Parts: sequence; C-alpha cells; structure tokens
Amino acid sequence: MQTKVMFYVLPETDKTSEETAHNDKTAEQEKHALIHQACLQAAYFYRQNQKVFIYTQDQTQAHDIDEMLWAFEPDSFVAHNLLGEGPRGGSPVEISWKNPTIRRPVLINLTGTMPNFTNNFSTVVDFVPTNELLKQQARDRYRACKQWGFLVESQPAPVIN
Repeated sequence: MQTKVMFYVLPETDKTSEETAHNDKTAEQEKHALIHQACLQAAYFYRQNQKVFIYTQDQTQAHDIDEMLWAFEPDSFVAHNLLGEGPRGGSPVEISWKNPTIRRPVLINLTGTMPNFTNNFSTVVDFVPTNELLKQQARDRYRACKQWGFLVESQPAPVIN
C-alpha cells in the first residue's frame, strides 16, 4: 500500500507593524496555529476510528499538544495520551517526541524532518509554516516523500475560527 502524504499550508498570521518588530509574538502565534491544526487533524481521524501517532519536535511540544487536546472542542473528547501512558496498547491518539512503539495508520508529523519510520504509516499529515526557514524544511520533507515514492499532495490548512 502506497503511503499518502498531505501537506497543509498554514495561513499567514495577521501582522501589525508593532508585531513585525516583535517576531517572538508572531512565532508564538504560528506555534499555536500549528498545534491547533495538529489537534484538528487528530480529532478528524479519531472520529473516523483511525489510530493516530503525533510525532513532535520535543517533549515540550508533546505536552502542549496533550494539554490542547484536553481542552479541545468541549462537546467531543478525543481519547489521547503521551507515549507510555494510558491503557495497554495506547489510546486512539498517541503523542510523543520518541519513535512510535505500536503500528498505527496515521502519522501527524510536527518535526523538521521526515522520520525514517514514515513508510510504516498509510497516511501522513504534515504542515508548511509561514516562517521561511520552516517553510524550506517543509519543502525538503516534501521532496523526500516524493523520492520515497509516496503519493504527495498539498492544500491550504482549514481555517480556524
């Protein structure tokens, strides 16, 4: 089965002249938008009864995703846990900065590279941030996926209200 990869292009953050002078604020906005988009995708696949692995850049980002999923969409809970926590076999959505230990069909990649275990997943979700350095890393991941023979597509990320 061929791995399908979808790159979601994140929208430009609204920048005022004051915010442009303080790039930390826009970087923080982009970080929040990326985490929110990952949670949206995890919730979507969870509702499709798909098991998801969210691969994060580091432990802090894993905890940020975990926290956002607890507060995400109060009407519908997304069963999730950090790798090694929760029920035996993990929750439907598992989050970690370490390699997965259980095979799942969906990978949400939040790292700067395409992990070497990507071919173990049938569906991969990745993101193209607006920051130029991060955008270039996304282009490199896109190229790697094409070279590995994956079916690669891109589209604008869903709008957050």
